[in-house]
Amino acid sequence: MPDSSIHSWGLLPTVSHTHVIPLRDRRQTLPSIEGSMLPHGLGRSYGDSCLNEDGALLLTRGLDHWIDFDPETGLLQCEAGISLAEILELASPKGWFLPVTPGTRFVTVGGAIANDVHGKNHHRTGSFGRWVRDFELLRSDGSRRNCSRTENATWFRASIGGLGLTGLITRATLQLRPIVSPLIDVEQIRARNLSEFFALADESDSTHEYTVSWVDCLATGDAVGSGIFIRGNHSETPSDLTWKPRPTLPIPIHAPGWLLNKASVQAFNFLYGHKFSGDYHASQEHFLPFFYPLDSVNDWNRLYGKRGFYQHQCVVPREGRSGPIHDILSRIGNSGQASFLAVLKVFGDQPAEGLLSFPRPGVTLALDFPNRGQRTLDLMNELDEIVMSNGGSLYPAKDARMSGAHFKTFTPALDLFTPYIDPAFSSSFWRRVQENS
Repeated sequence: MPDSSIHSWGLLPTVSHTHVIPLRDRRQTLPSIEGSMLPHGLGRSYGDSCLNEDGALLLTRGLDHWIDFDPETGLLQCEAGISLAEILELASPKGWFLPVTPGTRFVTVGGAIANDVHGKNHHRTGSFGRWVRDFELLRSDGSRRNCSRTENATWFRASIGGLGLTGLITRATLQLRPIVSPLIDVEQIRARNLSEFFALADESDSTHEYTVSWVDCLATGDAVGSGIFIRGNHSETPSDLTWKPRPTLPIPIHAPGWLLNKASVQAFNFLYGHKFSGDYHASQEHFLPFFYPLDSVNDWNRLYGKRGFYQHQCVVPREGRSGPIHDILSRIGNSGQASFLAVLKVFGDQPAEGLLSFPRPGVTLALDFPNRGQRTLDLMNELDEIVMSNGGSLYPAKDARMSGAHFKTFTPALDLFTPYIDPAFSSSFWRRVQENS
């Protein structure tokens, strides 16, 4: 029977898979089946890049064995189904931390490589792929390639950010970074507009490893870009590194569709924007709430209701202290369509590791839109046009609806990438952007 129980984090689209095959032994060859296959980890991609409608999904969480860890150098080798959460639980008590982490720790190593994830420190350390030493790539013909910067280097570049299409990553070697404390020295500063955001980003570039801003995307006029600029560094004061699990809040059912509307988002924005008095607040907090605030809420995607939500994450060139990011935020504010989560960050000049890697120099904005049907799609299409006309790009891991024509424009290395696709591998995302170009 076709299986439609596996969905993306955005809860759309809903598709059926012909086979859902758990993998448990990295030494085995891939299954011989009709149709295409695709690796699937923890399903935190927001759109259809982790889905394979009318094809097979290879569930990689069973590839969860540690291979080697050197507590002196921080060099870790593990299977690709290990999650970033499990790495932190193993390594942080020993004084090691992920050099790059996205906004959730519930991502597999294979998924982090395939999407070349980034974090709050891109201006310092680049994206995840930069810290991958090597990995094994298993192809549908049974061949295995050890891929690194010196061995099968072109396969290495194609598979980092390659959306799981080049084959199955079975294991990887990662370089971790040292820490002496689980605490982050955090500063939160009020930014009244986009100009103040960029001034804070420039000021913090050389002094703080982590920078990001929460933005009130409903702000208009002179207040466009207003929000809370957050910056932090790992504490340099040694303290207890013992791993202490934290409770999580469950969301057992889907929230009603009307819960996240303009009024409720306005209320949230007011409360969040006034969570501290004055314009500056300094504190220390554990790395878990600093990096992963939403991980404290199980299945938070259910807050958007059964219709799900779209995420739109773009990167556009920076032009002074306004430019296309000002146009995008203005368009959203004037539309009145509420994005509950709006995150703004300046990417650094670190070169991309993968042919399809999303991060590049510029400004990135991530937005969540409740699915309101055509009205929502029309707004995102308008945002796409601003991104395209300014030489920007959209993040495939967050996408469920960009056109193939836009994808080809956003991906200048596409022709270099396609020869490395495994002929037995495909995804709903890949077919969509190929067929609708």
